[in-house]
Amino acid sequence: MPPKTGSGAANRDPRAFERPDEFDIEHSPNQHLTFGHGAHYRIGASLARIELQEVFTRLFRRIPTLRLAVSHQQLRVHADRITDELTTPPVTW
Repeated sequence: MPPKTGSGAANRDPRAFERPDEFDIEHSPNQHLTFGHGAHYRIGASLARIELQEVFTRLFRRIPTLRLAVSHQQLRVHADRITDELTTPPVTW
């Protein structure tokens, strides 16, 4: 299978990242365009960011010891859909 490039690459462009298919939360530099840019900016992006800030703030207040049960290198991303996703990230607290 050829490497992903173009608009479907979403942070997996081999021209931008040394190991594009490897999950690395510390990819650097990472100028991702998750919510689009310019004319392609998603109308709900600001609301989504606010909601996610609230969700994670409250989640970590409620369960302050919440953490991944495996190293981030062991996480597997399912790339068989329109967007890549972690379906069941293993956590512990």
